[in-house]
Amino acid sequence: MSKSTVTLYGLATCDTTRAARKWLDANGVAHAFHDLRSDGLTKGLVEGWVNQLGWEKVLNRASTTWRELPETGKAGLDGEKAVALLAANPTLVKRPVLDRGGALSLGFKAASYTALFA
Repeated sequence: MSKSTVTLYGLATCDTTRAARKWLDANGVAHAFHDLRSDGLTKGLVEGWVNQLGWEKVLNRASTTWRELPETGKAGLDGEKAVALLAANPTLVKRPVLDRGGALSLGFKAASYTALFA
């Protein structure tokens, strides 16, 4: 695959993202890396993820950022509110997001990536 067709979205400091990047490199998968913290997110990108995967899956409720949000920010979430919350707080995204030319997957497991790139 060409570099332009595979993008990994995550945090450079996230252990799961680092494991995914290491796997991609070790398996010769050319990819671009987009750091959610330093490169940010657009509302349009988040909307695409939410439309394909569902906001409940994209939103990482186990994150420190989620735990630190005020209850008013968490209350009454729906797709539209979740998109706004994710776009404003990129560290709320479940990581990593792997975009293979529009086909998305969340998280990292070596066996899953092996199947995706077989």
